[in-house]
Amino acid sequence: MNSLYYHIIIFSLSSLLGYTQNTQSSQSKKLLQEEVKATITTFFEGFHSADTTKIYTSIDKSMILQTIIPDTKGGRTITMSNVKMFVLAIHNKQQSENWKEELLDFKIEATDAIAHVWTPYNFYLNDRLSHCGVNSFQLYNNGTAWKITAIADTRNTEGCIVTTN
Repeated sequence: MNSLYYHIIIFSLSSLLGYTQNTQSSQSKKLLQEEVKATITTFFEGFHSADTTKIYTSIDKSMILQTIIPDTKGGRTITMSNVKMFVLAIHNKQQSENWKEELLDFKIEATDAIAHVWTPYNFYLNDRLSHCGVNSFQLYNNGTAWKITAIADTRNTEGCIVTTN
């Protein structure tokens, strides 16, 4: 009888310990995802307000920008953009131009060192839908902050689903 009682207690404690570890793991994952999302949000806050300082706080100095676009043969090609020229274009945009990238969803996979984020989007130029697509962000944690190391995106002018504006 004592042996049965002992096994029940051990089983109960093991179950409780496993539940606690899973909860902590889930909470840790959620915190990582929130930190990663905050970095991307900061990037777009800078993008929308033409605040290049804010943009530079969210990106790594060696960030890669790639765009996948349709080619003339019915396939796709990839173009590379210079990050400094991209940020300069944001800085120099006319005050009368309104650029808004509406992120429709965040799918985030993250460890404590690296993260990948998938964000479908609609892009509006002066409150008019210009194009839509998907962003793919790669980030790393340098020990003090998350930094975007790469952005790849697609751009489509057809098949966009307008949600809000």
